Amino acid sequence: MNQQQIRNFSIIAHIDHGKSTLADRLLEATGALSDREKSDQYLDKMELEQERGITIKAQAVRLNYTAKDGQTYILNLIDTPGHVDFSYEVSRSLSACEGAMLVVDAAQGVEAQTLANVYMALDQDLEIFPVLNKIDLPSAEPERVKQEVEEIIGIDTSDAIEASAKDGLGIEDILETVVARVPPPEGDRSAPLKALTFDSWYDSYQGVIMLVRVIDGVMKKGDKVKLMATGGVYEIQKVGAFSPHPLTLPELAAGEVGFVIAGIKVVEDAKVGDTITHLHA
Repeated sequence: MNQQQIRNFSIIAHIDHGKSTLADRLLEATGALSDREKSDQYLDKMELEQERGITIKAQAVRLNYTAKDGQTYILNLIDTPGHVDFSYEVSRSLSACEGAMLVVDAAQGVEAQTLANVYMALDQDLEIFPVLNKIDLPSAEPERVKQEVEEIIGIDTSDAIEASAKDGLGIEDILETVVARVPPPEGDRSAPLKALTFDSWYDSYQGVIMLVRVIDGVMKKGDKVKLMATGGVYEIQKVGAFSPHPLTLPELAAGEVGFVIAGIKVVEDAKVGDTITHLHA
């Protein structure tokens, strides 16, 4: 996998500003969802979320996108929670990215929670580009909201994308902007393994599933790994990516984002924010 073709980005938005619908449109536009699967809020997998309409789990989805330059890119969309209660998860998710799309409701404008997450992204030196969503609403005021974003957040909005997730407007512009503005990941695949766990959950069939961003090195099935925070040692049973269905891969290398299954029985042993390294005999 050529690192120059990888883009790792997240979506920052206040709750109800249309983030999940926008994420679904990106999945559809890149052919990741079939017509039958175009259920609202596909990324919000957990049942609890469906009830509350809130994104809780940071799902990482791998999208293949052939850009206007004729090259095919791997876009890793790391969905972050928009709710104030989940700020630690947001910070871990952002640390797996190089860029972030700031989604602001074209009618409602900038909200306090948006600010907290944007400052986190700025702290992590992410490339941030603004998207005004819900541009189709009669109450949309794109010029006023652009001015708000510039004055309150300090981000240039001269090339802000005007979009409507509901109507599918601006989706291709978003994908092209991700390719053009989000830098490719750095990292050395020949260096010792270092991977960041930014999410983990328990699956009754597979045990604990960890979402990771590989910083350096390569991880693959059969590798013995150590989780630094807990000191636990495990053997990797499977690595892969969600695209959005689980796809088993031969390896995950520097710059890539995906899942790791390693026979971990309890989710507390796979702490969010933990570092995974190879066990050296």
